[in-house]
Amino acid sequence: MTENNFNRRDFLKITAVGVTALTGLRMIDRAEASSGEVGAHQWAMVIDQSKCIGCGYCTLACRAHNDVPQDISWNQVIQVEDIDGKDVFIPRPCMHCAKAPCVDVCPVKASYYRPDGIVMMDYDRCIGCRYCEAACPYNARAFNWKAFTEPNPVVPEWGQPEVERRGRGVVEKCSFCYQRIDRGLELGLTPGVDEGATPACVVICPVGARFFGDLKDPESNVSKLLRERVSYQLRIDLGTSPRVYYLPSEPQGA
Repeated sequence: MTENNFNRRDFLKITAVGVTALTGLRMIDRAEASSGEVGAHQWAMVIDQSKCIGCGYCTLACRAHNDVPQDISWNQVIQVEDIDGKDVFIPRPCMHCAKAPCVDVCPVKASYYRPDGIVMMDYDRCIGCRYCEAACPYNARAFNWKAFTEPNPVVPEWGQPEVERRGRGVVEKCSFCYQRIDRGLELGLTPGVDEGATPACVVICPVGARFFGDLKDPESNVSKLLRERVSYQLRIDLGTSPRVYYLPSEPQGA
């Protein structure tokens, strides 16, 4: 299940400026420089494009656990056609940028940084101006045009809602399932290791293409992957410093 089919040229445009070998340490330096207060953790996601099969389970689990209406996707899976003879997918949640344009443009401070690096929305403060939606270079935000009052069709098959529904007239987006992270930490669990403390999209992935963890912990799974593998971020030319990293798909026969 995929949304927004991209061709090879589109893919190369969005990634050509972003392919680079990076480390978690560099990411932390950027976060500290741009977003002010830094907490005990800095959460990040790594997505392995060699493993992703475009099944869309991540989108469905996200909709269930965050009670997202069917006409909105916090977590899209974008298909890239025929890269070296193989279909490649770009799962695209919110990038949780260390220097987020959406935070900069919000006139009422409804978009803000948590100390752990998650870019959050205060839906009570949001006035629906959509400046943040226009400013996001990743198309990761969606406006809620109508009240979501009907039953969620992906519940309970793909999970149970864990947060309140947003009201009509606000901009919605991925939150790295902050509610699971916070609850898990209170219970002594480790996000990225224990399922109950890990974003739903990571837990549901049937091929293990998604990883989540703390960049401030050198032994976390994301820190190790970023040390050992070549990775890239989308549109780093804009200076946003995304906290979602991609491990590029390997050529056929590699």
